[in-house]
Amino acid sequence: MKETFIKELMKVELKNPIMIEGLPGLGLVGKIAIRYLIKKLNAQKFAHLYSPHFPYFVLVNKKGSVRLLRGTFYFWKNDGGESDLILFTGDSQAQTIEGQYEISNKILDFAKQCNVKLVITIGGYRVEVKDKPKVIAAATNQNVLDRALKADAIISPLGSPIVGTAGLILGLAPFKKIDALCLLGETRGYLPDPKAAKSVLEVLSKFLGLSLDLSGLDEEIAKAENMVARLHKIEEKRALQAEEMRREEDKKITYIS
Repeated sequence: MKETFIKELMKVELKNPIMIEGLPGLGLVGKIAIRYLIKKLNAQKFAHLYSPHFPYFVLVNKKGSVRLLRGTFYFWKNDGGESDLILFTGDSQAQTIEGQYEISNKILDFAKQCNVKLVITIGGYRVEVKDKPKVIAAATNQNVLDRALKADAIISPLGSPIVGTAGLILGLAPFKKIDALCLLGETRGYLPDPKAAKSVLEVLSKFLGLSLDLSGLDEEIAKAENMVARLHKIEEKRALQAEEMRREEDKKITYIS
């Protein structure tokens, strides 16, 4: 395999589709959000993306079978609305700068092939979160951004870079004549963050006019918060031990006058 390619599993006819992308990144916000959408909407897979820019190992399942790392496209037909959805997530992001550009381009080319007019990317925004995570928005089109702000997102701070596929799709989309919106959930970033993903999904559901039950994330949020609390206790214990060791060392010091 010398370049990124997409293998279609079936042909689907979609109505004014919107594509939503969420790959692993800060706090796994994008991947958690897309996996939840796939589950709640019962979306069906219809294409895989393979790339030599993914990490060089295979995944092994419980039966011992192996497969390459990949991205997967799913579709959902919105019978009661104006737009069907294409959902994209995967096992990893590209490991090189060239790979990030190549994969982002392939995703947009496939979006164009599916007659997508708007691509929404989801990711994390690193910040120390104390209350409910806010959702940061950036877009290639002012009308799209205004819609996101009306859905309770806030404008991205000036000069803040959006790294990886979530950002590059925004930068490359205008060359394909596709509008793009990025929604970033505030997250500490070092652990999976379903709370940030829930905040993003709340904004997304308002933006798309979807009635989406997000209560299924509450159990994951509780587990994540317990994990953070345990880590804080461990760090506090280590700090106390370090301070105690410093005091003991200070007692051993003798001064000669």
